[in-house]
Amino acid sequence: MDIAHLLGLLYNKSYFIYTFLGLFLSILSFHEPYYQLIGLFFTRKFPPAKNYHKYAVLIPGRNEEKVIGNLIKSIKAQDYPQEYLTIFVCADNCTDNTAAVARENGAVVYEHFNPDERTKGFAVKYLFEQIQKDYGIESFEGYFMFDADNLLKKDYISRMNDSFDAGEKIITSYRNTKNWSESWVVSLYGLHWLRSIRFRHRTRSFLHLATNIQGTGFLFTNEIVRNGWKYTSLTEDRSLTADCVVNGYEISFNYDAIFYDEQPTSIKVALTQRLRWAKGHLQAFAESGWGLFINIFWNKNTKHYPEDKWYHYVWRVIRHRFMAFDTFAQLLPRQIVVTFKWMVWTWLLHSFYVYNVGGKYNLFKNSTNLSKIIHWFTGDVVVNLSPGLKGLGLCLIISIWMRLYYRLGLYASKLWIGAYLFIIERKRIMKISFKRKVLYVLLFPLYDVIEKYVKIIALFKHVEWKPIPHDSKVTIDDISHE
Repeated sequence: MDIAHLLGLLYNKSYFIYTFLGLFLSILSFHEPYYQLIGLFFTRKFPPAKNYHKYAVLIPGRNEEKVIGNLIKSIKAQDYPQEYLTIFVCADNCTDNTAAVARENGAVVYEHFNPDERTKGFAVKYLFEQIQKDYGIESFEGYFMFDADNLLKKDYISRMNDSFDAGEKIITSYRNTKNWSESWVVSLYGLHWLRSIRFRHRTRSFLHLATNIQGTGFLFTNEIVRNGWKYTSLTEDRSLTADCVVNGYEISFNYDAIFYDEQPTSIKVALTQRLRWAKGHLQAFAESGWGLFINIFWNKNTKHYPEDKWYHYVWRVIRHRFMAFDTFAQLLPRQIVVTFKWMVWTWLLHSFYVYNVGGKYNLFKNSTNLSKIIHWFTGDVVVNLSPGLKGLGLCLIISIWMRLYYRLGLYASKLWIGAYLFIIERKRIMKISFKRKVLYVLLFPLYDVIEKYVKIIALFKHVEWKPIPHDSKVTIDDISHE
């Protein structure tokens, strides 16, 4: 019996693994359509704060002299009392005037020079070490985190203070884009952040669950960093999110706290950034995935308060376990699991199965709406494959065609998302011509296509942290005058 025949037999005998993986992924995503529906209508609102709280504003940055001054000016222009704010900048391995510009604008600056510690997480770690030494971590009730290219709407800190004063321990905010019209690449990011707001943050915050931190524009209580900052991987935000959920923290979202972010304008820079994110995603899953999975079934961090009714505690346990489930589902690199499933069973083993017994393909029929439309015109176009090497070779080729055809259908099915976001968030997006909006809608599904393939590449490639250049001259006054 030759090896091809054995592999063909293995297809049937191992198909239960394929079925199990499919069921597992379906369970992890069952709630996503409900999130989208709830996020359309609801978000959590916070009452006006009764107290001002003392905050430190943290800005790690490398070679950001062109933009960091504009961020600090937007912080200084907040309607929140400045005596409650202290701005700290870590000029991390800089070769330009980032430190001087930050000092000129009134920030407390620490310069960090260590070529072996080059991630944003190490810069933040260094900031906390200096703050602990010079001020004490608990001198500030909460800590804001921003990237140097950000800009804050005038009432940003006041709105975030509403959430903090309501008792929230970790809050993220509305990430808008300040350079929409500079490139179609920018639009992929801009729409992605809006999708996260509508499909993730609003619902999770409304249900008192844990949404995910996304790099910048968030606030957290000092108790989280009482022992310093330990998140130094390529994507410190994912590590922070997972660790906080494992330790029982909710992560809320404030829809009214708006800041603006600069997005990459070139595909080369975007791919470099996305590859780093993908590698960091995998690292975060390796570090925290098991802890999240265990917390789904056994959550030792859910607190039992003396005044609790029994059903209060039970509900809190259920909610915290679902938070762990939800965060695990986000962190699991599904694209890699799906690709593995397709390559091993649909492409390879099934082709050897055809080698044994033959098979057939309906070339223009699958579950996507695009396929249903095309099939309505073409009808069944069936290719019958005979057993043997010829059937094996044709099956390998046709399987690739069927996969590409299916992915094209998925691409088309996501076009509505960009249009929906431009309509539902129209009052918050900078003015863009209708022609550009149509182009951006047509290109937006590329964001997910890129994510899929860079994650597969990141699985095998060594990735180092590299700074993303920021040089947009947009100021908060430019945006306010839109």
